[in-house]
Amino acid sequence: MPAWSSSWQLPDQIADVLPSEARHIEELRRLLLDTARSYGYELVMPPLLEHLESLLTGTGEALDLQTFKLVDQLSGRTLGLRADTTPQVARIDAHLLNRQGVTRLCYCGPVLHTRAERPHATREPLQFGAEIYGHEGLEADLEAQSLAIEGLRAAGFKALQVDMADVRIVSRLLEGARLGPAALSRIHAALAAKDRVELSALVRREGLAPAAAQGLLALPQLYGERQVLAEARRALAGAPGVERALDDMAWLAEHLAATQADLAISFDLADLRGYAYYSGTRFGIYGEGEELVRGGRYDEVGAVFGRNRPAAGFSLDLKELVSVLPARALRPAIRAPWGEDALLRQTIARLRAEGHTVACVLPGHEHEVNEFDCDRELALEAGQWVVRPLGRAGA
Repeated sequence: MPAWSSSWQLPDQIADVLPSEARHIEELRRLLLDTARSYGYELVMPPLLEHLESLLTGTGEALDLQTFKLVDQLSGRTLGLRADTTPQVARIDAHLLNRQGVTRLCYCGPVLHTRAERPHATREPLQFGAEIYGHEGLEADLEAQSLAIEGLRAAGFKALQVDMADVRIVSRLLEGARLGPAALSRIHAALAAKDRVELSALVRREGLAPAAAQGLLALPQLYGERQVLAEARRALAGAPGVERALDDMAWLAEHLAATQADLAISFDLADLRGYAYYSGTRFGIYGEGEELVRGGRYDEVGAVFGRNRPAAGFSLDLKELVSVLPARALRPAIRAPWGEDALLRQTIARLRAEGHTVACVLPGHEHEVNEFDCDRELALEAGQWVVRPLGRAGA
């Protein structure tokens, strides 16, 4: 096989974005940024790469295996290509802005993953996110969820479901237990898989206290709609600190239901995705059978940068949104002849200034089809250039 035949091939799970999809992504990017701005969020643009220790400090350590690494030819230090933008935004809040009150920040840019999060996913997501710093009350959690929901609805999603969990439940159940990292990881994996057989074996092997063992074994069955919280109060009664987590989820569900009448709300108390990252309630938002948004509270995210501020927020992948939504119709446009006539050029300039798309047909390419739906044409009638339906005979 000639060497040139594979030189243009892209790495696995990395792909070009072609015109129709690129236009859809860009329209969604603008829509989501406008929605965030309407809530008072300010746009920031962190760099794509940083010194590795900055990217992987604190909560970012969980991203180590997902981060591409390279050597800076100027300093000789190791750099990382970001796998998540939230640690960078936390650095901006804590180290650069250094505000005392509430700070609302949003962002949109590519991140890179050494491995795709699931089969057929891209390793180059286009991540949009919003973060609110400086308020420890549930109002910040509610605002993050409400903004994410409004953004998805504006993007075209109708039936949405918010699913909540809280990492504090398992943390409180295991408080005081002497578990090594490997044992803790196995327990989390068994909970995520709802594998009660494996979980029961782990509980016995690690010699957990009866109350902790009973609580852990109850979690895989505690999922569903709002009655789950009442069931959890009975099953986890007496576990210190658990009641607060259940109260917080109940408060959030009540307030979401009050403003989102058609929103489905559910709970999965064994869902521990991101347990090393979140510090309280976490949530996922589902639409069209796919998880579209992940978010929650992560109060420790800025501590390593010198300010341990309360924080809540969410992120999503614009490429994934576009893959789930129906394809957009081609954008209407006006087809114009190419020419040197001054009046023709003035007319084209005026139409473009008014917001119309005007595609000039170059000589010899009159029958080509492109990304735009040219449903009108610019034609010369009685000495004037006029816009008319495409194909209509001139006067």
